[in-house]
Amino acid sequence: MSWVSYPARPTASLRHRIGRRPWTTSLRVHPELLALLALTGTLNLWNLSVNGWANTYYAAAVRSMSTSWHDFLYASMDKSGLMTIDKPPLAYWVQALSVRIFGWHPLSTLVPEALMGMAAVALVYDMTRRVFGRVAGSVAGLAFAITPITVAVARHNNPDELLLLCCVAALWCAVRALQTGRTKWLVLSGVCVGLGFETKMGVALLVVPGITAAWMWTRWVVSWPPRLTALRQLLAAGTAMVAVACAWPLFVTLTPAADRPWISGTSDNSIWSLIFGYNGLGRVAGQSGGPGGGVGGPGGGGGFGGNSLFGGATGPFRLLQSALGDQAGWLLGFAVVAGLALLVLTRLRRRDPRTGWLLAIGGAFLASAVVFSFSRGIFHPYYVSFLAPFAAALMGAGAGEMLPRALGGVGEGRSARVIAPLAIGAGAVTELVVLGELNGAMSWAKPVIIGVAGACAVILTLELVGRLRAALVAVALAVLLAAPAAWAAQTLGHATGGTFPAGGPASASLAGPAGGGFGGGGAGGGGAGAGGAGAGGGGAGAGGVGAGGGGTPGPPSGFAPPNLSAPAQSGGGLGPSTTRGGFAGGGGFAGDTSTLAAAVRYAKEHGGGVIGVSSQSSAAAAIVTSGSNVAGLGGFSGRESSVTATWLAQEVAAGRLRWVIVDNTQGTGLAGDTRTGSQTAMDVVAKTCRKVTFSTGGTTVTMYDCLGRAAAILQAAKG
Repeated sequence: MSWVSYPARPTASLRHRIGRRPWTTSLRVHPELLALLALTGTLNLWNLSVNGWANTYYAAAVRSMSTSWHDFLYASMDKSGLMTIDKPPLAYWVQALSVRIFGWHPLSTLVPEALMGMAAVALVYDMTRRVFGRVAGSVAGLAFAITPITVAVARHNNPDELLLLCCVAALWCAVRALQTGRTKWLVLSGVCVGLGFETKMGVALLVVPGITAAWMWTRWVVSWPPRLTALRQLLAAGTAMVAVACAWPLFVTLTPAADRPWISGTSDNSIWSLIFGYNGLGRVAGQSGGPGGGVGGPGGGGGFGGNSLFGGATGPFRLLQSALGDQAGWLLGFAVVAGLALLVLTRLRRRDPRTGWLLAIGGAFLASAVVFSFSRGIFHPYYVSFLAPFAAALMGAGAGEMLPRALGGVGEGRSARVIAPLAIGAGAVTELVVLGELNGAMSWAKPVIIGVAGACAVILTLELVGRLRAALVAVALAVLLAAPAAWAAQTLGHATGGTFPAGGPASASLAGPAGGGFGGGGAGGGGAGAGGAGAGGGGAGAGGVGAGGGGTPGPPSGFAPPNLSAPAQSGGGLGPSTTRGGFAGGGGFAGDTSTLAAAVRYAKEHGGGVIGVSSQSSAAAAIVTSGSNVAGLGGFSGRESSVTATWLAQEVAAGRLRWVIVDNTQGTGLAGDTRTGSQTAMDVVAKTCRKVTFSTGGTTVTMYDCLGRAAAILQAAKG
């Protein structure tokens, strides 16, 4: 088969042939894209209101950001502008603008995410189609659309959907740049990566090595002038990426600390600590003092056999384990074989247009898979959504190589006879491994995969006529896609809310790595608790941490605030619910919303002012339900942020903080977690501010009134 690469400076006719069609024309010319968008829209939008506010932590931030441009610019969690959220603002700018336009409603925050998911599927389709044909693009788009975690994050308000869209758009622009040689597309690719960084920071950079390698390898021709041109183009793209990525961090850095919120997730109020620490190397190597692999954490050993919080044991097969495999691991075997086949077929020849595509998309796939497999920090299962579009694109490319050009593919007979059985066989094995982790769920899939896909793989080793080969490939692909599609479809039947979205049935959101998860007493014995569901022995008490042996206890799914459309869920706390002063929530994900509501009422009746609590998650429900003036001073769970007593005194003096509810539960969290959040500063408050105690509903509530006590707090902090 003869491949001809595009020249570095294509002619006008070639540029026209490559395509400057409006998207409406593309839909008419490619009706399969319209079908993909219809399917994706159904999966993303059907019964969407059942999710309520999804993650109330981010929903609270969106409500605050939609009511104040100051809070909007700085991504403030609370309407008083005391604390930011632990992510950059781009995803929540989109949601906050939607709320400003359409009003405060769950669908105002969730529908933009669903539409982003549709756009991402269209881009995956198109960047695969451009090199491997329409059939390949269709398979890639379909595989991406029905990946269970893809459906879950598109129905949720976490920032991952916009991150996916930005990084897929970066690769799509890179493919256009490789085809045309134009600087514009490469710069736009850099801009998209920068936007991804402004969405979820460093994880967006995982697509950069592949794009860089693809550009320089395909442009590194014999003479130096083209090489220098390629270097200048890459430098322009890198400059655009850095400029966009650093715009908001620099804006925050240049703003005096007294005029902006405290950066959540830090102990020094620095955006750079958030970028390089809590949301950067801490996620990969483990966070010092935190759970999941840092100093003092349970996974300090790291590497093979190490562990991370939520993600289970690290290693080369981690992505197929429970809570990860059923989310995005179904097609990994097919994708890996397809990528290796392209490597062999192209032999990385610079003039083969498949080479640049493979280096860009395959590079993103490889970088993501390696980092996710061996990260020892906090690793939530829904992070694997980032891997899904790259795996789907490789699967589509593999499908294109199995079919001749006459039938919509790009393959040759001899290579197709080798690629088809190997890729289908690897895909079948991977799916059987994933099914084996589902505790008997979807038992129908195993015999179908073994019988039908296995038979197709064997027959495809023979020399067959084109149409028969295409039919067998179609049957095999349908069988391989059936199981993840069925699992993904079950996402629509229940609320995908809380902190950790998961695709599949309701039980999938509770499925975690075996051994030592969250939750109360599981079905296998142990303590009975009201925390998250557990399925092993040795559950912890209410809202506590289970250390059960075996089973698959999972992380808490958060909670839905009262009177919202999302159903309330029990538990949801990482820390114990013991309190001082009648308030629950320090160190936990959820707080006692009834006592906090009483505190809010009392504050309104006695001069108003902002109430500071230990965790932002405790404050979230009050902000979402009523827009209450509550601020979490200790970060997401009460442990991530360590505000100083000096800063707290400044906020009291400026009138941005008056009341504080103090508790002492930060010291009793997950095993290995030595962080204490803002406990030191709150202890100073307890010593210097006026204690106020009142009873409501038989519960005693204690707050501290800091009005006029700024000097005393500052003096105590210095002492």
